[in-house]
Amino acid sequence: MRNAYVYYRIDPAQARLAAARIDALLNAMAVHCSRPPRRLARCDDTSTWMEVYEGIADFAAFVEVLNAAVLPLDCAAFTRGERHLECFSAPDPAP
Repeated sequence: MRNAYVYYRIDPAQARLAAARIDALLNAMAVHCSRPPRRLARCDDTSTWMEVYEGIADFAAFVEVLNAAVLPLDCAAFTRGERHLECFSAPDPAP
């Protein structure tokens, strides 16, 4: 299983709009994860947000669905710069 982390900066003046749309995105993406997705804000910079998606079986399919899901929610309307997607998984056990 893989985990996805998406981080980006938001326009603080649009934090309410951003929260509503990202929460809708998380709800839509929940069916693709083994645990409910969540939204975090950086401790020392609350305009930096992270979406956490855990337990993804098919990462390529997940990325395709995620990229399609952000378009109708117009996530670019409240972000400053790009959304960055990272994939992590548990290391393989030592031989």
